Amino acid sequence: MILRSLFALILFYTPLLYAHDMPMHGMYGSYSMNREASGTSWQPDSTPMEGLMFMSNDWMVMLHGYANGIYDHQGGPRGGTETFSTSMFMFMAQKDIGPGTFGFRSMVSLDPLMGKSGYPLLLQTGETANGRTPLIDRQHPHDFFMELAGTYSIPLTTTRSIFIYLGLPGEPALGPPAFMHRFSGIDIPEAPITHHWLDSTHITYGVATLGYVWCNFKLEASAFKGREPDQFRWNIESPKLDSHSFRLSYNPNENWSLQVSYGHIVSPEQLDPNVNTNRTTASVIYNKPVGENNNWQTTLAWGQNNHHPGHTLNGYMLESAVNIKKTHTIFGRFERVDEDELLQENHQVFTVNKLSLGYIYDFPIWKSLQPGIGALISTYDLPAALRTVYGNRPFSYMLFGRIKLA
Repeated sequence: MILRSLFALILFYTPLLYAHDMPMHGMYGSYSMNREASGTSWQPDSTPMEGLMFMSNDWMVMLHGYANGIYDHQGGPRGGTETFSTSMFMFMAQKDIGPGTFGFRSMVSLDPLMGKSGYPLLLQTGETANGRTPLIDRQHPHDFFMELAGTYSIPLTTTRSIFIYLGLPGEPALGPPAFMHRFSGIDIPEAPITHHWLDSTHITYGVATLGYVWCNFKLEASAFKGREPDQFRWNIESPKLDSHSFRLSYNPNENWSLQVSYGHIVSPEQLDPNVNTNRTTASVIYNKPVGENNNWQTTLAWGQNNHHPGHTLNGYMLESAVNIKKTHTIFGRFERVDEDELLQENHQVFTVNKLSLGYIYDFPIWKSLQPGIGALISTYDLPAALRTVYGNRPFSYMLFGRIKLA
């Protein structure tokens, strides 16, 4: 039904479609809309604008999304095998109203259909399936409502603006763009194990952000609900502004985007309600168009969770994706993470490493609706104390088909 509706929209609006480099400013300032990623985060200006863009009366409308069908085999004694689907569909619209620009952002996912326990993913931790036991070596499903947000920005000069972002749910100013919005990460069918070090706040039930843009700098402050979504994935949870964050972003030129951010998160984990987290992140994204219809993007990111009470844990991620002629995509992700949830009986800290590599072939059938098939393999480097439970060197793979608005 969703794909049928998307196809109908494509057919109806084809006469109104603009090129992806249409000269429209972003929701929060006078820069190119290509700069905007998830929530209020930035990416390089040269990043390709995927999806559909068209004018409807005075509204600029943008559609983007994908659906993956995945066969997942996670190796070793703590692995598993499942078939499931992940998906995301975005609808965004903006219009100049009064002295500024009003924007609406929405995003939904059918991930809850895979079940509350999500899918097998070695070394992943965070959240719960039943409200009683933690998810370990599994990736939780995203909520059906991933973003429902309104924005309003007012230009002060040709290079300065202020804006407000209100979301239920929404994304506070904390961390790099969420992994399903980074060009370097959107085609990778598995979530990063650094998710809860970098961008786990991308679905937050209650967000208010104030921002100031000056040339290629952006300074933001957010108040938001610290508790991560519970195991009920179809509803909208009650808002509560008990946490805060700050982020400074800088795009020195069209190919680079940098950010540093800090957040105080009150009681993020449902099963550890007395633990608060101070999260610090820094990231660099490099994007390079190479010739016609080729693009390469790399993201390097670090996140630190300082739990009170608890450990201080670091996560590092390097991911990269190269797209050739909108047909071939080669991607990879390396992660190094300090984990203290893998062995629940003692909460010992282990530093684990993971490397994933993959390839996608997209069939050049339709211009805007892009079907493809792909594969991913993952290998791990584990400390000796974990090899007794995970195996000496577990090996995992995914086979998948996908369709994407491109």
